[in-house]
Parts: sequence; C-alpha cells; structure tokens
Amino acid sequence: MVFLSGTLGFKCPQALAFCSKIHMDFKPRTRSLHNPFSRSPPRELLPTEDGSNITLQEWQGWGTTSPLPTIVTRIADDLKDLEKDSDEKMTFGGKGGKIKGDFKKQEDKKHRETYRGLGDSEQKLQFFSARQIACRLVGSRGYLCQKCWLPHEDCMCSKVTPCKLWHGIRFWLYMHPKDFLRQNNTGKLLWQLFGVEAATLCLFGIAEQEEIMWNAFKCSGKDKVWCLYPNKSGVVKSVQEAFDQGLSTDLGFAETTTNGHDILNFVLIDGTWSNSAAMVRRLKDQAKLAWGEEDICFISLAAGASAMHKLRPQPSWDRTCTAAAAVGLLYELQLLPKFCSIGLDKQAEAIEDTLAVLLDALTARRLRMGRSITRKMRHHSDIC
Repeated sequence: MVFLSGTLGFKCPQALAFCSKIHMDFKPRTRSLHNPFSRSPPRELLPTEDGSNITLQEWQGWGTTSPLPTIVTRIADDLKDLEKDSDEKMTFGGKGGKIKGDFKKQEDKKHRETYRGLGDSEQKLQFFSARQIACRLVGSRGYLCQKCWLPHEDCMCSKVTPCKLWHGIRFWLYMHPKDFLRQNNTGKLLWQLFGVEAATLCLFGIAEQEEIMWNAFKCSGKDKVWCLYPNKSGVVKSVQEAFDQGLSTDLGFAETTTNGHDILNFVLIDGTWSNSAAMVRRLKDQAKLAWGEEDICFISLAAGASAMHKLRPQPSWDRTCTAAAAVGLLYELQLLPKFCSIGLDKQAEAIEDTLAVLLDALTARRLRMGRSITRKMRHHSDIC
C-alpha cells in the first residue's frame, strides 16, 4: 500500500484520467455473502514427486530468483513430520489459505513454543515470516497458478502481455509475508509484466532476499535508492523535487550498463497499512548498517485511486495498491524533461491494462462464488 500526496505542484493527467474512467465504468452488483458456495472447500496437502515439501524450482516458480530460504524449508519439513506423527490430515482453506481443523491447533502449539524459545527479535521476525511463507507455499501447491497467484480455474496469464521496463529502473517489491500468494495482491503484476530482474520480490524478514536487495542498493549507491512511502518522521519529496535536479540528463547509460551502478532503484512497500510501518523501520535500520545513517529518500505521488478500491477496502482514498503506485510513479517521471523521451507512459499503460485484467478475474470469481463485489464504504468523499 502506498500513500499519495495531494500537494504536488503539477498533476498526472494520464493516471487521474484512468482512475476516473474505471470509477465511472464500474457498475456494482451485490450478491449474498451467505451463499454456501462462497468459500473454497478445504484442500489437502499435495506432495512433490520426490516426496519433499518444497523444491528450488517450485520456490522460484512463484516469482523469485533467490535461493530457497533454509528456514522456510525447515518449517515446511516440520509441518510434514507433524502430519506423520498426528492422526490429523493437513488441510487448507479460507482467507489466506490457512491451515484448518484440529491439525492447526497442534501446529500452533508447536510453533508458539519454538517462537518463545528464540533468543532475539531478529530470530523471531525471521521465524514469523518463514512460517507464514511456508504454510502458504505448502497450502497453495496445485491450487494457485504460480504466475498470477489465482486459482487455476481463474488463471489470467493468457490475458497478460509481457513488456520491457526501461533498463534504468528497477522495482523492488518489499512484501509482507501475509501478502505473499494473496490473490488480490497487485505487486505480482509487475514481475508478470516486466520479469523478475526488472521487478524483484523481496519478502520482509527473509534474510536471503533482503541481502540480495541491499547488495544491489550498495552497488547503486544511496543516491539511487528511493522508497515510495509517507515517512512522517523525515523529509518526503515529490517526484519532481527528487528528480528535477541532480540527475544526469544523459539517461542512455542504462541501455548498456551491466554493473548496476546507474540503475534507479524504487522500493514499493507491499503490505497493509498497519504492517507497512514495521517494514519501513526495518529499511531504516538496514540503511544505517549499510551507510551509517537511516535516511532513505522517501517520495510520494500525486493523488489518485486504484481500480482495486472497488474490490478491497483501503483505510482512505489517498492510499493505493502497489501496482497503481508504480503506474503513478512512471507517469510522473514521464512528465519530467529528463525522462520524457523514454516512453515510461507506455509502460504505465501496460500496468493499467494488467491491473484491469486482474480486477476482471477477481470480480468474475466473486460473482461465480456468490460473493459481494461491492466495496465496503468507509469514506464519504470520492476523489475520482
């Protein structure tokens, strides 16, 4: 989730026009929330061919190039061993694909004991994140498409047209583990479109992925790392303020660069508003270790709502989904003289198109299951 500022000195007409169009075109229909078919039936664990829980190929198939985290493997193996030792079958279902039934009680008890026995907060965070991820990996096998994270019967992959992101930009999807494999997550759209090297997943609390991200930041340098977030305890710049000066006017370097020194790195916080504060604190702590100070440059975007507002509630209309934040960033960069010849607006349009595909797929699924597609109204004003 990303906060959008309404105080910039210039507007982003393309992005705002898109928001107005999707809002005006949407005609909500209400279905009963008590339909007996409104939730997927519990799913049993599907083992891999070699009998193990998670393989490197399977792990990377979900949208990452990182090594398989050791702690995730260990927790997945613990789940398998616990199932063997108990009389209960491991089943998954409901919101987030969580473990269900009596097996959940046994699993909770065992892992709470493990958590309490850990020595420091860093170990506890890594264990918490790995447990969330391991359960999602094991429970989603054979049920979700690895590319789009939707159930196979709702797969949208055939409707997505991949394209290239300008070589001078790299997105980092810094994702909370509770958003990993979430069907309505929009950060996944960026690597579906641009590939895992241009839009890279980094899961909060997973040491292997965080190390890869910070090694890239150190290579690029502090002045080429930005985070889209309203840092209330520090200076937040608009895109215009951050890039209208101090950056080389010759942007052709990124077409041939191979060492990463000239790449512009943008961190997109991919999690709920309540979880994002802890993720930003961790970024600041890691920045202090890397550069001796916790100052990361934070930037905010012009106001504009996401298409996903129609299906999932946000704390306020000035906060948007991850994919829409990337759209806004690309459109605002396109307005600057240094970037106007690159065609970032075309790449923003590609994200918009894919976001619309996801919205259609989720809407069709909800209608088929008899669930409501009307967004819960928490606000009295509509900025679109």
